[in-house]
Amino acid sequence: MQEQWSLRLIRISAIFGLIGTFLGSHMAGAGSYAFRPIHAHILLVGWLSVFAWGVFYKIYIVRAKKLVTLHGWTAIIGSIGLTAGMWLQFMKPFGVNETFALIFYIVGGSVLLISFALFVLVTLMVQKEGNRG
Repeated sequence: MQEQWSLRLIRISAIFGLIGTFLGSHMAGAGSYAFRPIHAHILLVGWLSVFAWGVFYKIYIVRAKKLVTLHGWTAIIGSIGLTAGMWLQFMKPFGVNETFALIFYIVGGSVLLISFALFVLVTLMVQKEGNRG
């Protein structure tokens, strides 16, 4: 199961990496940096953090399997929620209701915060001789 979460998180991070670099390319080509905070969070949270978590699960064996699953889901939901919420809040596409956008942004960020806290717990649940490599 942990192997599945490793690959799942790495695949999600690859998608974030593609979206983040596309946004950076778009900003450079357009000469507009309106997407700068969204671009930065997509790359730092979606690509870098999610990728690091995926690699962690490949390297270490975690005793608490349900905690791995809970962390994985909060990582995916939180990183998508935060970055999509930022987009809705800052770019205001499609005339989205401002209150909805703010709540989406806050909930996404809160789920991501929970994910980071869960990861701290995950690191404490590593088997002592769990190095795979």
